[in-house]
Amino acid sequence: QVQLVESGGGSVQSGGSLRLSCAASGDRYTVYYMAWFRQAPMKEREGIAAVSPVGGTKYINTVQDRFTVSRDNTKNLLYLQMNNLNPEDTAMYYCAATRSSEWWLLAQNRYTYWGQGTQVTVSS
Repeated sequence: QVQLVESGGGSVQSGGSLRLSCAASGDRYTVYYMAWFRQAPMKEREGIAAVSPVGGTKYINTVQDRFTVSRDNTKNLLYLQMNNLNPEDTAMYYCAATRSSEWWLLAQNRYTYWGQGTQVTVSS
């Protein structure tokens, strides 16, 4: 069992940056694959970035080269550095954890534990 709490969301203008954090607590965080998902208004939740326990990463094309996912296993923290934000990035952002070997699919149903979400709003 792991508990996840996101922070760092807020409002930013187009072209700006935000860094989201996800604090993990509970059981054996370091063995989990971690991911960021987002859900924009009236859209389905989508996985955007994931990181393995040893730092391997997977991104969807729309955030590649703009977002960077990382983790600090000594602090039980997951990060999402978001640069060059645009209004299409506006969404509720969630961190998630799984032990699944299919973590790289960035599929919602492969992730077991979820944070409460943090809102990111990008204005033009």
